[in-house]
Amino acid sequence: MSADLENTLYLELKDGRVTIALRPDLAPNHVARIKELVRDGFYDGLKFHRVIEGFMAQTGDPRGDGTGGSGQKLDAEFNDEPHVRGTCSMARAQNPNSADSQFFICFDDARFLDGQYTVWGAVTEGMEHVDAIKRGSQSQNGTVKDPDKIVSIRVAADAD
Repeated sequence: MSADLENTLYLELKDGRVTIALRPDLAPNHVARIKELVRDGFYDGLKFHRVIEGFMAQTGDPRGDGTGGSGQKLDAEFNDEPHVRGTCSMARAQNPNSADSQFFICFDDARFLDGQYTVWGAVTEGMEHVDAIKRGSQSQNGTVKDPDKIVSIRVAADAD
């Protein structure tokens, strides 16, 4: 099995496939946990509950409102990778060690997040499908009415 396929995710959205290159060199524990959750089918069907135009699309909460997770907190693995268009990074609460299963994909550069959130991957193909995710209300901090969902996520090495 190719290491490239083991460190690649296929994120299926309503408009098509997004390929994400995982970065275990930057965040080995986060990448391992994300792959575990992906292989368990945890993310399949989850909503993009917070989507802010010009900023990011956030998902990974089984409750669908930004208050839930898988129940396993991760210690921060902050790194020097910049938050730019296509960056995949962990969402968290105020506590740096509170990341769980929620993550976001940057629509545009968000360099003000650099060094404060764990970057674990980047979109390498299909960013146009991320761009098509339904946006939320600016006045409601990106809360989305009738949000788009993840169809499925698979580790490429496991894909048919």
